[in-house]
Amino acid sequence: MPTQHLGPSTAHQPDLNWSQIRETILMMGVAIGQIEHAMSEGHDSVGTLAESFSSMFHKLNAIRDAARNLPAEVQQSAAGQVILDNAIEAARSTDNAIVAFQFYDRMSQRLQHVCDSVEALAELVSDASRLYNPGQWVELQNKIRSKYTMEEERLMFDAILQGVGVKEAIAQAETALASRKQQQQNDPELF
Repeated sequence: MPTQHLGPSTAHQPDLNWSQIRETILMMGVAIGQIEHAMSEGHDSVGTLAESFSSMFHKLNAIRDAARNLPAEVQQSAAGQVILDNAIEAARSTDNAIVAFQFYDRMSQRLQHVCDSVEALAELVSDASRLYNPGQWVELQNKIRSKYTMEEERLMFDAILQGVGVKEAIAQAETALASRKQQQQNDPELF
């Protein structure tokens, strides 16, 4: 939040110093606090789970490799086949879990960008010398847009700034993402 201390909300007992801007900034602080608190709580647990699944993946691959190195008659036995098949399937499952944790990491990065953007917005709104300066708003918009790493995020941002509704902008971004994924599947890799 802005480095200056705003003081408590006076909305329940407004006085002559009451300001909707201060109340807005305080509510932005609540939103940032909630997001950062949720991310903090989840980060340690997800980190532990990701490390555990990564370790399991490596151990399962070691079991699979060991099963493949058993004498042929053991590999072809029912027990040998069960060991090998289950090691392979369990390694696939843990690999899928690791991919899911990577999604969580991307989500955490996006939520951190939201926190940073709301904080920058609160700082702008709290500064009367910047609040009514369109150039400051453009600078903020450019700063926020520059943080986006995916084209679909920039497309959604641009659409909303053009006045498109949030749900429609999300739909456009999802359509663009699906199209990009389809294009990647259709394009042969050249070596």
